[in-house]
Amino acid sequence: MKKYFIYTVSVLWIIWANPSSARHQQINPPNAMDSLSSNQKIRSKNFKNTIPITGIIVPATALAYGFVKLNNSALTKLDEKARQEFYAQHPHRKFTIDDYLQFAPGAAVFTLNAMGIKGKNSLTDQGGVYLVSNIILNTTCQSLKRITAVTRPNGAPNSFPSGHAAEAFASAEFLRQEYNEISPWYTVSGYSAAVLVGYLRMYNNKHWLSDVISGAGLGILSTQTSYWLYPKIKNLFSDRSKNNTIILPSYNHGAMGAGMVKKF
Repeated sequence: MKKYFIYTVSVLWIIWANPSSARHQQINPPNAMDSLSSNQKIRSKNFKNTIPITGIIVPATALAYGFVKLNNSALTKLDEKARQEFYAQHPHRKFTIDDYLQFAPGAAVFTLNAMGIKGKNSLTDQGGVYLVSNIILNTTCQSLKRITAVTRPNGAPNSFPSGHAAEAFASAEFLRQEYNEISPWYTVSGYSAAVLVGYLRMYNNKHWLSDVISGAGLGILSTQTSYWLYPKIKNLFSDRSKNNTIILPSYNHGAMGAGMVKKF
């Protein structure tokens, strides 16, 4: 079950994330100097949003899978079988690295900026996109947890969908959007981290397989929605004459607040 899970996720990611590059391009490891020079050709002053409609098919299907499972005995049995394979038959020590790894791809975007390797959009716009994505993600995820009230494999409440998987895949999609044109290896690393987070949620007996699959879909869709929504919010809240400060509302685990992204 474990190897089939990882294999299936990998195949779906290759088909969805890089359909053309997987067939026609040779993937080379990222080089900092090459990235800097090539980046100047693809970066403009205006916010870039390049999400085709076909790009939402796989994540939307993944999210829908979880809803179908709620009233489907066959998929429920698959969840039970996966739990047996990942944990019940082989109890083991749990890890907490997934608590931090879920944020790694998103943090990588800002780290690369600090290193001088610029992404598709400016640092200000990247911060705005990431903030809006997390507002969408946390609002939707926490609402679904309360509405569905699915019990976790370990008996705890609020299992569906997996918030860790959602955050990890949202961050991975964020990294892909900003740096895939520079090198597909950034995408590979981001999604590898996200898949590992999903694996660990089941390995640690915290979530069902369907929770992880739906969380992944929700995370990707949250970032894609943010890339569509952020420019509209930016026009409403930013000073067009200076265009260097953005103030946006935030929501996280029931707490309301505000976030500011300022370009110096």
